[in-house]
Amino acid sequence: MKRNVFAVIMAGGRGTRFWPLSRPQRPKQMLKLLTSKSLVRETVDRVAPLYGRRNVLVVTVGEHERAMRRELPMLPKTNFLVEPLGKNTAPCIGLAAVDLLGRDPDAVVAVLPADHWISDARRFARTLAAAVDLAARHDALVTLGIRPEYPETGYGYILTGKRAATGARRVTGFVEKPPLEKARRLIRRGALWNSGLLVARVATILAAIRRYAPDVAKGLEAIESIARVRRLGALPPKLRAALRREYKKMPSVSIDYAVMEKAGSAGQVLTLEADFGWSDVGNWDALHRMLPKEADGNAGIGRRVAFRSKNCLVYSSPRRLVALVGMENTVVVDTPDAVLVADIRRSQEIKDLIEELSRRGYGKYTAK
Repeated sequence: MKRNVFAVIMAGGRGTRFWPLSRPQRPKQMLKLLTSKSLVRETVDRVAPLYGRRNVLVVTVGEHERAMRRELPMLPKTNFLVEPLGKNTAPCIGLAAVDLLGRDPDAVVAVLPADHWISDARRFARTLAAAVDLAARHDALVTLGIRPEYPETGYGYILTGKRAATGARRVTGFVEKPPLEKARRLIRRGALWNSGLLVARVATILAAIRRYAPDVAKGLEAIESIARVRRLGALPPKLRAALRREYKKMPSVSIDYAVMEKAGSAGQVLTLEADFGWSDVGNWDALHRMLPKEADGNAGIGRRVAFRSKNCLVYSSPRRLVALVGMENTVVVDTPDAVLVADIRRSQEIKDLIEELSRRGYGKYTAK
């Protein structure tokens, strides 16, 4: 039986760890970091050939709506779902599931972050097809776990049990961003990186939210009554105001914390081990790992010279040269109004730097 499969792309994040390049009005998913296309455009171009443009939905926030529509003109206007405010991934995924319920209640949905990188599109398509089949046949929440290449402390990890007859593994637990030594132990135990990719039937997702996240489910039930009137991607002002009222009441919570961890403990989550060249491109260090290197491990984008320097990353504008002398493990990012110089191994701390800049009265450099 032919299944109706949709792709839902979550595109509401800010990507603060890519400051000063990433700003609220130019979030990470809109950046062109690895190719001439933005990360969100790469994601859409990866899944649209699999399911068709009409079956690709993008969930974003109000402040990014216009830019997202300009970036993705090939998608139908009603396929942009606009969150009134960011509430993390559980409400985001729930909102998409409610909309899809009105399009096809028997559909299977693949939920993908907008800002991840995948280098092997063919292997990705094969893995996704296997996950769709698994989710449809077993009424399960299916994640894609990535075989770790190194002990990354910025990723979540999936704990797994024995391999099932389906070729998947039963998920026994999740660990969020462990310290270095714990990450090493997890890898020795066979844990997988959590890619954040989720595949399930629409009805399965909504049932799991109702069971494990009732505060989110309550808001979604009210939103579902709005969706019965028309698709959420084409709401008039009055209904958008109603959506905003309901959204304000919902908690801000991730799908992992609200649903997946609890469903995993109950044996309702499966994972497929995947290997298709994945990275969440989460910070400058991750980008450095992915870019081609010079002899001393230096990499970058733009005009640069790294003289007697090792393992450095430079991001500069085409109009200005950035030169390094005697530097190691350093990232330099040159933008028109701000310059970042940091230990590349501490790229995760840039998120904390954003808060410090605001406390010191430099919020204008992070808010535009």
